[in-house]
Amino acid sequence: MNSSSFSKFLKIYGYDIVLGLIATFYVLAVPYTKVEESFNVQAMHDILYHRHHLDNYDHLEFPGVVPRTFIGALLVSVLASPIILVMSFLHLPKTYGLIAVRLALGCITLSTLRFFRAQVRYKFGSQVEAFFVILTAFQFHLLFYCTRPLPNILALGIVNLAYGFWLKGDFYAALNCLIFSAVVFRCDMVLLLCPLGLVLLLTKSISLWKALKCCIGMALLSVGLTILVDSIMWKKLVWPEFEVLWFNSVLNRSSEWGTHSFHWYFTSALPRSLLVAYPLCFLGALLDRRVLPFVIPVFTFLLLYSKLPHKELRFIISSVPIFNLSAAVAASRIFMNRKKAFWKLLSIILIGFLLISLGCTTVTFMASYENYPSGYALTYLHQIGHLASNTEEQWVHIDPYSAMNGISRFCENDFPWRYSKEESIPLKEYQNRNFTYLINEHLLVEGYKCLFSVDGFSRVRPQLRFPPFLLIKEPKVYVHGNIKNEDLMNKNWPGC
Repeated sequence: MNSSSFSKFLKIYGYDIVLGLIATFYVLAVPYTKVEESFNVQAMHDILYHRHHLDNYDHLEFPGVVPRTFIGALLVSVLASPIILVMSFLHLPKTYGLIAVRLALGCITLSTLRFFRAQVRYKFGSQVEAFFVILTAFQFHLLFYCTRPLPNILALGIVNLAYGFWLKGDFYAALNCLIFSAVVFRCDMVLLLCPLGLVLLLTKSISLWKALKCCIGMALLSVGLTILVDSIMWKKLVWPEFEVLWFNSVLNRSSEWGTHSFHWYFTSALPRSLLVAYPLCFLGALLDRRVLPFVIPVFTFLLLYSKLPHKELRFIISSVPIFNLSAAVAASRIFMNRKKAFWKLLSIILIGFLLISLGCTTVTFMASYENYPSGYALTYLHQIGHLASNTEEQWVHIDPYSAMNGISRFCENDFPWRYSKEESIPLKEYQNRNFTYLINEHLLVEGYKCLFSVDGFSRVRPQLRFPPFLLIKEPKVYVHGNIKNEDLMNKNWPGC
């Protein structure tokens, strides 16, 4: 490849390579998943390894609070299946399969973000696109989350398409994307669909009658698709997102998982996810009148969502691309006018805030790296826990805390390892069970010896020297061995 071809390649795909490399780094550094991702990650595992044997699927034994759709897991699994086939042929551990499905999901999410970015370049110029990429790269949450099998991220891919069609002027396609996303992946996307539809109607960008025909048709197709696929997978008639809507909004049961004040998204979640882009997005809406019609519906989405007491940052991750667009417009304007006295000061402040954002992203990544202790614990146990009598099964019990903080089916190995996630076992009952190992949150368990512990993130402590922040870790997960097993007791262990 000559220099001109390479330059052309970088011009076309350079931004994708930058964002893709950052997302890949996050996957390789922190491959494990949390409880919020458990349904989709277990579903991807079962589709890839159990295929049509539905009776072996994890969700039938551990269905969760509400059912979720299999459509996203099926799509990602199809894309990852060639890699899984090669891995099986090479007898590689299933942990590599977890990396493969996460990278496949990341490709989907970043591809849809590329489509949105292309419309940003067409409507606002290549410089705004460049700042959009810079701001996205300097933030932590969007690229860290874009490979995580959350319903919110599956919805984000469709919402990115909606944003792209919105900028492109294909308004009916944008509405259809949001309807599909709301019906199949995240019912809360209705809160984005309604403000957007209202703005399009008020600006006479769409006609009410045509919008109704188009949207009702897409809604019926989406409902039919999810009921067809998910009723087969769940072995009962079910529309998952309707049950989620009923659980969260009508019954308001989501509050059982904690609540935040009305302003939390604006005073905590957005500042942490946007960083320097947060003040810039307001400036961008003031500097360029073209931006305001895009920001208002997304801002309204946040206001409406704030009425729900249970709040998490991932719930509003789909708002980040539009706010980054507005921030990129402001950053581009500052850069263009940097030789003027007042704007020069703003450009210096912008560079300073970008560096602060990079520092915040680094600290957040370091904390997140330590946030999956049971995944590291099981991996280390696999490395050092083989016993002399390899002909016998080695049973590992995983308690709910450990299952929620890093362990999935992808982390399991083949014979002689066997695993149990049986819940509600009293501590004193373990000594009557024949488990070889326990992975749990308790330091002392009768009948078992603590073999080693794994630290996890506890808090950040500021200090008056470099580095200005210190990550405090403490033991989170303990691995115990059965004292009746002589082979196990004769091994040297790190200790707790």
